[in-house]
Amino acid sequence: MIWGSNTGVGKTLVSAGIAASVLSDPQPSHVLYVKPVQTGFPRDSDSRFVYLKVSDLLRREGLKLVCMTLYAWNEAVSPHLAVEREGMVVSDSVLRENWRGTVWRLVETAGGIASPGPSGSLQCDLYRPFRLPVVLVGDGRLGGITATISAYESMQLRGYDIVAIVLEDHGLLNEVSLLSNLRNRVPVLALPPVPEDPLDNLIDWFGKSSKVFSSLQEILLSHHTTRIKRLHEMRKKGGDIFWWPFTQHELVTDENVTVIDSRCGENFAIHKVCSNKDMLLPQFDACASWWTQGPDAIMQIELAREMGYSAARFGHVMFPENVYEPSLRCAELLLEGVGQGWASRVFFSDNGSTAVEIALKMAFRKVLHDRGILDSENVDTRGIEIKVLALNGSYHGDTLGAMEAQAPTSYTGFLQQPWYSGKGLFLNPPTVFIFNGIWTLSVPDCLKPDVLEQDDMWFNSYNDLLSKSRDSSTIAKCYFSYISNQLLQFSASNHTTFIGALIIEPVIHGAGGMHMIDPLFQRILVRECRNYKVPVIFDEVFSGFWRLGRESAAELLDCVPDIACFGKLMTGGIIPLAATLATEAVFNAFKGDSKLMALLHGHSYSAHAMGCAAAAKSMQWFKDPSTNINIDKRKNLKELWDFKLVHQISSLPAVKRVVALGTLCAIELHAKGIDLGYASLGASTLVQQLREDGVFMRPLGNVIYLMCGPCTSPLFCNHQLSKVFGRISQIP
Repeated sequence: MIWGSNTGVGKTLVSAGIAASVLSDPQPSHVLYVKPVQTGFPRDSDSRFVYLKVSDLLRREGLKLVCMTLYAWNEAVSPHLAVEREGMVVSDSVLRENWRGTVWRLVETAGGIASPGPSGSLQCDLYRPFRLPVVLVGDGRLGGITATISAYESMQLRGYDIVAIVLEDHGLLNEVSLLSNLRNRVPVLALPPVPEDPLDNLIDWFGKSSKVFSSLQEILLSHHTTRIKRLHEMRKKGGDIFWWPFTQHELVTDENVTVIDSRCGENFAIHKVCSNKDMLLPQFDACASWWTQGPDAIMQIELAREMGYSAARFGHVMFPENVYEPSLRCAELLLEGVGQGWASRVFFSDNGSTAVEIALKMAFRKVLHDRGILDSENVDTRGIEIKVLALNGSYHGDTLGAMEAQAPTSYTGFLQQPWYSGKGLFLNPPTVFIFNGIWTLSVPDCLKPDVLEQDDMWFNSYNDLLSKSRDSSTIAKCYFSYISNQLLQFSASNHTTFIGALIIEPVIHGAGGMHMIDPLFQRILVRECRNYKVPVIFDEVFSGFWRLGRESAAELLDCVPDIACFGKLMTGGIIPLAATLATEAVFNAFKGDSKLMALLHGHSYSAHAMGCAAAAKSMQWFKDPSTNINIDKRKNLKELWDFKLVHQISSLPAVKRVVALGTLCAIELHAKGIDLGYASLGASTLVQQLREDGVFMRPLGNVIYLMCGPCTSPLFCNHQLSKVFGRISQIP
């Protein structure tokens, strides 16, 4: 792709020179020259110029050259102004269509790298999904060093590979300075001065420039060959040296390994060989890269810019007793957003599991403080044991302490964690799902009342589940009785053991299989723990920041915690960062005259400036209706799925249940034979089929899921969901 550091730097001359060099080979390749956008047409036509000049240079018929202009306007102004004045609106997606070419495909942009396209989008953003190798035509004139370096850095910021810089020699030796200042990272070539009257003298100029264009051709071929070779090697090399998480390597084949060249918004660009041709194809990241991704392509650039600025300004600053703008702004936004109305303190860490461990430490101290144990002199603490109250099926992280706060699962078994003892009282929660188009409540036997009314078990919508009228229902009384009895029995039988925290994943159990918990049950559970003065922890590492349609899942439960953990989507998936929010009462439990009373927990990279900057930008972006087309300003709710299609999927014979909320749509398939849970491979064939359809998935046993970002358009989401519907419909 031929880009210019400014207008009038000779992009079209360079395009013609490369085409001529390729076609002058003894066995020339085909060349396709594309000018996507042209203004001043037909008087100015770069595609016509390239064709005529190359024909004049080579002086032979039957050239393997095709030159085409995709969209053109008469007035010689910026394309977005031409659209405004002459009409013919061209969207970014339409402009990016029909780009399949031959081996040599030269795409010449219009104006400088940041010149607007027809829609007003900057061209460097408009063409980013292709990420074609870049030939940057620099500026050899006075002031050209600044323009060229600025263009180079702007392209790099967006993830382009600049293969070479070529510029006209104006006698200022700009190429020497550029090569030095760019630390020889990219070749810089100088072309002879262009004649003042190029219409009469360009044949001679091209002759003098032939060695430069020949060198440029070799550089481009070398880059392409090296790139393709590396892409072919990556699959095997990755399998030979990586130890992938949550992966049984004995089950991994070459077909399972996806080689990712880049990412742009919701899509990976993956390497595939189709009919012996190397292709980079878009593939939707349906896992949201382990639930972290939320930005669209434009926001991805915004985050890169914020992080680059923070890295250049701060590098890394140790956090204790220091304050700097990114950390302060991030903390302010957390307290104004997900912590609004209850939290007053922010403790930074680096991942969700660690945020949970910090939350447990906070809660345990609060319990000790409230029970007066810390105030007692010479108290014997040897017999005291603290446990958590949690739900079966929940998951709170991989670290050893976080595992102790969850019930036995595949993740905590002896093979994984021989030290595991499960320091908790684990309750069986009721779950909710869509089956045959109806929201259905599934209640464990230990919770069922003698009489269940139909209104207690089936619902028309998720909003009906959230209705306050359910607080006085028969099922609510059943929940209250079960929870109260469990707490009373535990207290009566344990005199030196007490519950130090309630920890729950609000609304959705993520890694446990994408099970939706009845919000009424969790709300009653929180209220009862308040009565017993048990600190409440919400593990919102998965659910926070609009993942479930609200900024915080606490809004769906209509209750708040004492402590909450956040991560994943907080930074838009671009860098690790986590935060544990707490009330002032929890914070005060750590005050004292001795440093030993403080929370002795921390990380070298706590509150890293780049992470805090990315989080601040992400939180603002997700929340601001002016930047997000999916937010309902009246309800403050984001829903992405077409529920008519969701209900159709829930009625398919192969489907056991569906959960759809906010950015998540999860589908559990019926097990064939014994249900092995997380170890099941029943969805493997479907997953491979969907990857071929351009949807990247990793199942949780028999559960497949689609997860989009809060900024993803519903149209895009439902296009992906239609692919899933089509494949599942074919399962016998």
